[in-house]
Amino acid sequence: MLRIAVPNKGSLSGPAAEMLHEAGYRQRRESKELRIVDPANEVEFFYLRPRDIAIYVSSGRLDIGITGRDLLIDSGAKAEEILPLGFARSTFHYATKPGTAGGVADLNGMTVATSYEGIVAGHLADHGIDASVVHLDGAVETAIELGVAEVIADVVETGTSLRNAGLTVIGEPIMKSEAVVVRRVGADGEEPKVQQFLRRLQGVLVARTYVMMDYDCRVDQLEKAVALTPGLESPTVSPLHNEGWVAVRAMVPAKDAQRIMDDLYDIGARAILTTAIHACRL
Repeated sequence: MLRIAVPNKGSLSGPAAEMLHEAGYRQRRESKELRIVDPANEVEFFYLRPRDIAIYVSSGRLDIGITGRDLLIDSGAKAEEILPLGFARSTFHYATKPGTAGGVADLNGMTVATSYEGIVAGHLADHGIDASVVHLDGAVETAIELGVAEVIADVVETGTSLRNAGLTVIGEPIMKSEAVVVRRVGADGEEPKVQQFLRRLQGVLVARTYVMMDYDCRVDQLEKAVALTPGLESPTVSPLHNEGWVAVRAMVPAKDAQRIMDDLYDIGARAILTTAIHACRL
């Protein structure tokens, strides 16, 4: 039975459970449940603190897990990313009071406060910077005001919290994170149950990204229509009862669907429909 670690709380928990449900896996009904078994799919789920998941997976006690790329790197665990999942995206930056520093090259001799000591220490070392790193749990914006550090390193979304604290972002991003599937370094990458799990999640990712588009088109405009909707391999084209017309079906990127519908209409296509894709295998 495949043993999988899932975040039990925080910004990773809800989207991870939703994706697993869309992939056909049973999920817990109450937040107090720490372990459930999905016998139909031969999977056992363990609901753990997101920060601990990479460590459990690296130990070999669990086969794979879902956590954040930031938490994976920060843990220093012998686990590796095998599939990005596209949710819980975040960007890490240094920030300080205006005039203190302009970028990472200016941080020599300074103290940096962060909740992600592993990430920051590694980033400073990669750039040859000799700076101290202070670990703080939770919000770190007040560290500078209280004299704990001259610089902070944290997730930056809108930047509102930094501005409210009188701070400004400096330099390039330290890293960009999102939810990822992880496994132990050196684990068998071809294990059938793991591959099946990954295919299901990839199917969800594609289903969320594409829609199915159907339309009727005159044969003399088919090449133009196909250029607009090439599909993944090629579209399905079927003759209609009315001579000179065909029905076309193709997957198109959801973000472009409205524009493609307009372009198809302009070349004479009619009965243009889009439908959601709930699951797929490519």
